[in-house]
Amino acid sequence: MGIVSVVKRKRGFNSADHLHHLLLLLLPFFISALISERFVVAVAVSGLNYTKFRQVGSLRLARIQRHLDKINKPPVLTIESPDGDIIDCVHKRKQPALDHPLLKNHKIQRVPPEMPKLGVMKKDNNEAMRDHKYNKTTGGGSGGDSGGAWQMWHQKGERCPKGTVPIRRSTVHDVLRAKSLYDFGKKQRSSLPLATRIDAPDVVSGNGHEHAIAYTGASEEVYGAKATINVWDPTIEVVNEFSLSQIWVLSGSFDGSDLNSIEAGWQVSPELYGDSRPRLFTYWTSDSYQATGCYNLLCSGFVQTNSRIAIGAAISPISSLSSNQYDITILIWKDPKLGNWWMGFGDNTLVGYWPAELFTHLADRATMVEWGGEVVNSRANGHHTTTQMGSGHFAEDGFGKASYFRNLEVVDSDNSLSSVRDITILAENTNCYNIKSSYNNEWGTHFYYGGPGNNPQCP
Repeated sequence: MGIVSVVKRKRGFNSADHLHHLLLLLLPFFISALISERFVVAVAVSGLNYTKFRQVGSLRLARIQRHLDKINKPPVLTIESPDGDIIDCVHKRKQPALDHPLLKNHKIQRVPPEMPKLGVMKKDNNEAMRDHKYNKTTGGGSGGDSGGAWQMWHQKGERCPKGTVPIRRSTVHDVLRAKSLYDFGKKQRSSLPLATRIDAPDVVSGNGHEHAIAYTGASEEVYGAKATINVWDPTIEVVNEFSLSQIWVLSGSFDGSDLNSIEAGWQVSPELYGDSRPRLFTYWTSDSYQATGCYNLLCSGFVQTNSRIAIGAAISPISSLSSNQYDITILIWKDPKLGNWWMGFGDNTLVGYWPAELFTHLADRATMVEWGGEVVNSRANGHHTTTQMGSGHFAEDGFGKASYFRNLEVVDSDNSLSSVRDITILAENTNCYNIKSSYNNEWGTHFYYGGPGNNPQCP
């Protein structure tokens, strides 16, 4: 993402001696802008051939800047990522989470949460293991290092100091890509998890969301969920569409306005991030995506404790067709002692937590978990979107081509992880995106999912 602005320089204006002359030349422009109180902003997103010119009033710019001043906290150190991101290392007690009115008296949890006890997973040398020998770990998991260079901002070897948390800085241009300042960093209500809308799925509408998911029963008592997900960079057709792969931990009324949801995974969202890179993300809501919650740290709520993982930062490396498969492991669970919902990454690296105070139903437990992919199908060009889910390949293409979730597990009331055996799989339009589940000793319950979107069978 870049700002399209060009100043034509005359020969000789590279000198500091002529800087004042250049400023005099530009002065009429600034005076004109102040008089008209309008600024023309051009936003271009690489790879999408998308350029949007809009006039932005100075009052609106001032509102946006006030909002950014709230969420962009003063950094102890600033790191420039090779992909253009600015990562601010903010003292953990100054992070946005603690601005939440429900967290005025919240003390950051210092005692490590009680980790879920591992379930027994048998391993053997069967054919499934040989088939899956090419999967590698990105940012943790078996043999991985969650402190290694698995996010692009790590690639120069820079780190945030102990006692700080890395926060991706938001800019005016990030906000301008959103529909409005209010919508910035929020999911739309049409993002309601699919299993909650089985009777009336949002199949194809002006802002249709399509899914390929696996889910548990809606009446179970669940205290967390885990999965390992391989990471791809699906193609996005238009800037306001996205493609994501995530875990949903849910509780509340699925047909009302009090649904509680905690979510984490990877996503490609040009509107949110200004590029087409896959990024680690989180989300939460306590009122069915109406007013509460947001992506990442774009509002107060999620308390980060890790100094090496930047939520919203790009993931690297990623999976390649018929080559190495890189995956990330995500665990979300409720600390049985203090009741906060923690996020673990890779080999039990603690990222942070959603305080229990944020929720109503999830303050107790979850009643459903979903795993899978979601895309936005806006039909912007009069046909089903070509935005890909997962790798862009259908589930039947299997390992090395299709995207997967493996080792699906849930946390029970005893804070123990166990493999999920009873899941339901669902996709609204299997000609566009589909899902196929299976079980073996190495990958436990797992599924392949995804698809290309628009094709001769998916017009």
